[in-house]
This record gives sequence, structure tokens and C-alpha cells, in this order.
Amino acid sequence: MQETKSKNGAIIIIAGLFFILGFITWLNGLLIPHLKTACELSNFQALFVAFAFYISFTVMALPSSWLLDKIGFKNGMSVGLWVMALGALVFIPAAYSRTFSTFLIGLFVLGTGMAILQTAVNPYITILGPIESAAKRISIMGIANKVAGTMAPLILAYFVVREGDDEIINNLSTMLPADKELFLNGLAERVIYPYIVMAITLAIVGVGLMFSNLPSINSTESNAVDEERKDKDSVFEYPYLILGVITLFFYVGAEVIAGDTIIRYGQSIGISMETAKNFTSYTLIGMLLGYIMGIILIPKVISQHKALQISASLGILFTLGAVFTNGITSVLFIAILGFANALVWPAVWPLAIQGLGKHMKTGSALLIMAISGGAILPLVWGKMSDIFDSQTAYLILIPAYLFILFFATRGYKIKNWK
Repeated sequence: MQETKSKNGAIIIIAGLFFILGFITWLNGLLIPHLKTACELSNFQALFVAFAFYISFTVMALPSSWLLDKIGFKNGMSVGLWVMALGALVFIPAAYSRTFSTFLIGLFVLGTGMAILQTAVNPYITILGPIESAAKRISIMGIANKVAGTMAPLILAYFVVREGDDEIINNLSTMLPADKELFLNGLAERVIYPYIVMAITLAIVGVGLMFSNLPSINSTESNAVDEERKDKDSVFEYPYLILGVITLFFYVGAEVIAGDTIIRYGQSIGISMETAKNFTSYTLIGMLLGYIMGIILIPKVISQHKALQISASLGILFTLGAVFTNGITSVLFIAILGFANALVWPAVWPLAIQGLGKHMKTGSALLIMAISGGAILPLVWGKMSDIFDSQTAYLILIPAYLFILFFATRGYKIKNWK
């Protein structure tokens, strides 16, 4: 009884951390078009917001694993929150100087803290109960994550989007240089207050977490190996893990493209920022619906790998809909990619880490490194958008979903490279 109560309390705490992760992650959907205007960037340059944020996961995931080995899951979560607070504070000098490179440094530091936090919370919630229902627990975490993500761009928009901005932005080329400079400086400085509040909140939560009663979990014991896997000395001897890493690379890239480019895409087809600012939230509402379906259906009605197959198939279908329709219909197809994406992360994690035993933390770090897909694929979308158009650029999602489908049907079963 006491153990159940302890686990329930842990789930609530971890859900709160997933809320924080979601809130900060999905600010980028509005931050990209905002900084594109404020710092006078091309589509390709603006997507470096996503690159700087997500590439930090690749750079810092293995150091995060080492840190967690030294100080444990719980202390590691606190450190991650404090590093995130530091990253938020970097936005203050970035905004006052209107220097895009300084914004990118702040985003990288934010991502570094999130890499530490993600490397801790994902395996923690996966092994907190039976592996067969891990996707269900991660779906619950996903709801907390995406509720925050739905709120985040709307809250940031309250501070950075003002009535009449669209008209001024459309006439920037005809403004006097001094007036243009004044407007763009003011535009950049609008992010200062929300990021100061964010930094203070993260620091306080980090202190509170240190004094919480979050239970310790031994990842090696909780993730027992089977006879076929127990003699492997290297984490790279697990094909299903490596294929899972590649799958998450494509998935995170697809998720970030769907969430972070939809506002910019809406603007590119003539929809005002006043309307388009809501589009990222629509994508996240789609993800929420997907998570709810996962909680209801997994594992009683469908297995984790079957849910993954359905998700990949829907991703291909909705992408084709986004490319071959027009106007708001096309935007809505991008939004419902959120539904297709929802169960990919929850399903891949348990399929990729089951049976790793002593390699759990390193395997988790490799999976977190796959978040770099959110850095690289959006840049490809941005370059394609500049060369062709924003709608055609969504074709980059087709090979991503095809690989996810491969992992869901065959990849997760491969136990040996031979």
C-alpha cells in the first residue's frame, strides 16, 4: 500500500516536470516567427532557433548520463532545472542587444538543462512500473507535456503579439531606418519579462525537488535482461536500441516541423499572426487526443508496436493531405499531425530500452541524443521552404514516417546484427 502511494506521488512529481518540459519546448513555435521579424532573418536562419535548442540534446545527453550516474536521478533533475533557469536569463542581454547569436546561446543552455532532465525523467517513468504498460504511463506524462505546450505559445503571445503588429511588419521596408530600428528593438525586448518569470520559477522548482520524497529506483534491477541479451558488453550490440534511436531522430524532427513551422506556414499563405498564433496549440490539442487514446487502448486493446504502426501510417496520410490541399485545409492537416505523432515517443521508449540492464542510462542517453532530429530536419524544411515553398517542404516528413513504420513492423524485433 505504501509502495503504491509512493509511486503515485512520484508519477505526480514527474508529470509536473513533463509539464515544464512541454511549456518551454513549445514556446519555439511562436519564438521562431517572432525572432524572424525582430532579427530580420530568412526562413532558414529562423529555424536555427530549433537547431540551437535541440542540438544541445545530442551534445549533452552522454554527459547527462555520466552526471546521473554520479548524483542520481533526483539530484540530476534539480540540476537540469537550474541550468534551464540560467538559459532563460540569457534572453535578457539577447533581447536588449537584439543579437540573434545570443538568443541561440540562451536556447542552447535551455536545451542543455532539458537534456539532463529528459535523460532522467524518461527512463524513470518507464521503469516505475511494468514495461508492458510503459507507453500508457508515458502517455499520461505526454498529456501534462502537451497541456503545457498548448498554453505556452498563447501565454507568450500575450506578451509579444500586439494588435497592429502585422500592418507595421508588412510596411517595414518603407519605414525610416530610425523608426524601423525602434520598432524591432521593442519587438525583441517583449520576451524579457516572460523569460525572467520562467527563470525564477525553474530555480524554485529545482530547490523544491531536492527536498521532495521522490523514491529512488535502481535501473539495472528494474530493467532485468533476458537470457538472449545478458552477455552483451556494449550498448551498440542492441540493434533494436540503435534503430529506436534513429526512429526517434525522425520522429522528433517530424514533431518539431509540425509544431514549430505551422505558424510560419500560415503566415506564408496570407493568414494574419493574430490568427496564426493559435496554430501550434491546435497541433498540441491533436497530440492530447492521441495520448488519451493511448491511455484507453494500451495495452488492453492494442499493443505498443501496433499503436506505433497506426501512428506512422496516419503521419504519411496527413502529410500528403497537407501537401496536396490548399489554404486552411492544408493547415489543419499539419495540425492533426499532432494526433499521428502522439504515441510515437511513448511507444518507442519501452520497445527500445527493454532488457538493456546495466546499459539503461547509456541507452537512455542515446535516445535523448536522437532529439537532434528536432534540430536538423526543421533546417531541411527551412531550406526547402526558401528554395521551393513552405507547403512543398513538408514532403520531408514522408521518409521520416516511413522509417518509423519500419521500426514498428520489424525494427523493434531485431535482437542481433547478424
